[in-house]
Amino acid sequence: MKAEKNLKVCEKGHTYYKSSDCPSCPTCEKENKPESGFLAKLSSPARSALLHEGIDTLQKLSKHTEKEILKIHGIGPASLPTMRTLLEGAGLSFKK
Repeated sequence: MKAEKNLKVCEKGHTYYKSSDCPSCPTCEKENKPESGFLAKLSSPARSALLHEGIDTLQKLSKHTEKEILKIHGIGPASLPTMRTLLEGAGLSFKK
């Protein structure tokens, strides 16, 4: 059974439909996607979740365990391989 989608309007006036309480606007998310850096490689929910937690560099990401990162709303297990690869590319890893 599909969840009912509700019409929402963001503070910039974009209209969109969502079935969850998540307030992120898809149009705003596309406009705010970075063109470079590790955050550009992640999905919008994962990127927003990390930014909400103040994690905006690989160095800050490396100060957390995988378990801690997975507890953040918006980050799922599918994001971890990308994060691991990005950390390894910078000579870093998740905290043990």
